[in-house]
Amino acid sequence: MPESHLTVAGLSESQLLARIFPRLNNGPAEGAALLLGPGDDAAIVAAPDGRTLISIDTQVVDQDFRLLWRNGYRTTGFDVGWKAAAQNLSDINAMGARSTSMVVSLTLPPDTPVSWVEDFADGLSHAIRDLGAAGCSVAGGDLGRGRELAVTVAILGTLDGREPVLRSGARPGHTVALAGTAGLAAAGLALLESEVGVELLTPELRTIMDRQCRPLPPLAAGPAALAAGASSMLDISDGLVRDGGRLAAASGVVLDLDPAALKQLTEPLAAAADAVGGDPMDWVLGGGEDHGLLATFPADVQLPRGFAAIGSVEAPAATEGTGVKIAGRPADTVGWDHFAD
Repeated sequence: MPESHLTVAGLSESQLLARIFPRLNNGPAEGAALLLGPGDDAAIVAAPDGRTLISIDTQVVDQDFRLLWRNGYRTTGFDVGWKAAAQNLSDINAMGARSTSMVVSLTLPPDTPVSWVEDFADGLSHAIRDLGAAGCSVAGGDLGRGRELAVTVAILGTLDGREPVLRSGARPGHTVALAGTAGLAAAGLALLESEVGVELLTPELRTIMDRQCRPLPPLAAGPAALAAGASSMLDISDGLVRDGGRLAAASGVVLDLDPAALKQLTEPLAAAADAVGGDPMDWVLGGGEDHGLLATFPADVQLPRGFAAIGSVEAPAATEGTGVKIAGRPADTVGWDHFAD
């Protein structure tokens, strides 16, 4: 059988793993916590400061991504591997910490091409390296057979002896700031779901589309925010308003966003809006999966590099609850919900 036609049904588990392991970045790395990697029944990972952060995310075909999009783009294994790494690395980043290791579970239909699985491993490995998480290693995982393609990644991290930045520390008078982007991934999703063929996309539109397939979380920003004295922080995975509302609820405050700052965030989305007829402000407020960081800082703190002020923290009025406002008016954008959408 030609190599290009080989599926996972044609290999044993050990043969498939033998193709995956060499593609993972598990060589010596500065600050690496992996003491024993793939090959035994369990990995051994160091806990550098005696505590371990842990998070987990799952991607399921036709729920979190499509293998073939309406615009004709075919999702590659590299895309899914990159995104699986990026969204998990971002969760650790949002605590002000750095990632140390991850384990990966793949559920594969029998007709999955072996080349797709190899590309997945390449995407996972490249994201770890290219996004700046060189101290993180793939410690192991699991392969299984199933009807639907699904990817689950559990990730570990360390605070290096410092205290985490939680969602619950925002106080009235603090500055609301954003690191990374908001709306680009949502604009990319709109392009993927549009009738504008992928072959017709300009380089600018293709870059926007790629931000949905391969997000770029600002991994240097989390530890920088912690060092600067951030009072609260979270990863924006489900939209600026929805996730901002979670931070506001945890802190018992209101986040009042600046319309001028929001308008600036819409500017890189103009070309996508022209192409598919979308509303850039809806993408900025409700679009998820950019995996930027929303944080608050005391007013006397200089914002660390990579953060831009987008609003302020206020106490809720006696007759109102916590939430997100824009220039004093409630923001009603819904954002992404995994069960409702």
